[in-house]
Amino acid sequence: MKNTVWALVVVLVILHHDVWLWDNSTLVGGFMPMTLLYHACISLAAGFTWFLAIHFAWPTDLDSDETSQESDA
Repeated sequence: MKNTVWALVVVLVILHHDVWLWDNSTLVGGFMPMTLLYHACISLAAGFTWFLAIHFAWPTDLDSDETSQESDA
């Protein structure tokens, strides 16, 4: 799963550079530019990817070291 999280990060970095939408003046819902909606979706995807990274790829030994040092003090 750790490799999947890294792959999602790479995909998000590539998708962040949206040169294909720079000249698009389409309004979504009559008020939001297409590029702004695209970046809002990229931001939501980045938040979800970060959630996956914390849940599946976070090193467990970091948490245990902090807990043991606090109990020793």
